[in-house]
Amino acid sequence: MDSRKRPVKLTIRLAWAAIVTASLTACSASDPPDMTVGWPPERLYSEASEELSRGSWTEAIKLLEKLESRHPFTRWAQQALLSSAYAHYRSDERILALAALDRFQKLYPNHPAMDYALYLRGLVNFNQQQGLLANLGGQDLSERDLEAARLSFAAFTDLIARYPDSRYAADARDRLAYLRNAMASGEVAVARFYFRRGAYVASANRSQRVIATYQDAPAVLEALQILRDSYDRLGLKDLRDDTERVIALNKPSAPSASAGTERRWWQVFR
Repeated sequence: MDSRKRPVKLTIRLAWAAIVTASLTACSASDPPDMTVGWPPERLYSEASEELSRGSWTEAIKLLEKLESRHPFTRWAQQALLSSAYAHYRSDERILALAALDRFQKLYPNHPAMDYALYLRGLVNFNQQQGLLANLGGQDLSERDLEAARLSFAAFTDLIARYPDSRYAADARDRLAYLRNAMASGEVAVARFYFRRGAYVASANRSQRVIATYQDAPAVLEALQILRDSYDRLGLKDLRDDTERVIALNKPSAPSASAGTERRWWQVFR
């Protein structure tokens, strides 16, 4: 390479570096000063709490993140992380809310507010499938994907098992009852889908799963009916007749499979 060209390239690089540096300096100079610098943790948390009470979720999250980063592993950081999870939940940011709860449960497994963390985890997944379209269309939880319902069920079950006397346990039990019925209805919807398409072995298997797993759910009656009809189409007359006898024994006292779905009580907790 011609050595006479090196100074030119070096000059260009230096000039470019100077431009970048000047740009960064200008940007930082134009940024507004952070008024929270030097605030004690008490003030940061107090201000964040005010934002939470006003429903200013984004502003609250910003303050809580500053609190956690500036005062890590303190009681203020613990509360900030839990409050951040709540703020993300109220902002419909399910992934971020669950990530914050994951960190909280990993870092502080023996925290006195662990029952609330489990309850909030259940709520995040419970309400994940609620939205404008669902409300307008009257769509029930059982008609949609059940993964979030299963996760919610697991969190509420864990809460009740570990903290039966928690202030959140009673509501968790009510939600578990709804989730159990909704998941049973969802499984029956799948069985019905298989039956209508002539997949009678699949519809029978799914119906049996509902009967075995959700014995007290109203949807069990329809599962029995689908099971009976599946056996009939498969030519399994003895099993069909046995199932018919079970239906006859349970039908008089069995509530409708749609019972309890008209009044969507859980929405008042949003």
